[in-house]
Amino acid sequence: MRKRGFTLVEIMIVVAIIGLLAAIAIPNFIKARETAEKNACIANLKQVQGAVQVWAIDTGAASTATPADTGVLSNYIKKWPKCKTVAYVIPAVSADPVCPNVATNSDHVL
Repeated sequence: MRKRGFTLVEIMIVVAIIGLLAAIAIPNFIKARETAEKNACIANLKQVQGAVQVWAIDTGAASTATPADTGVLSNYIKKWPKCKTVAYVIPAVSADPVCPNVATNSDHVL
């Protein structure tokens, strides 16, 4: 009688194919994650800038004014955004907000 099953060579070929596919796919997943983080950070920068601009219009603040803290902007942003784990710094009305992780994320700009 002949036994049914896979030979060692067949199993090694399947493992090699899976390893090759993983070697191709993993770098693409990492790049996609970095792109998603960048896009989320830029969207947060736009929200911060919009909140500061609306605050300036509502209060009649000068272009060099800066809101005192995030509590002042609570009527304009529901929850203060963060890039990864660090909160954004409130910019002056005429300035663009900056990513708090600027040392590691130099491409997170408006």
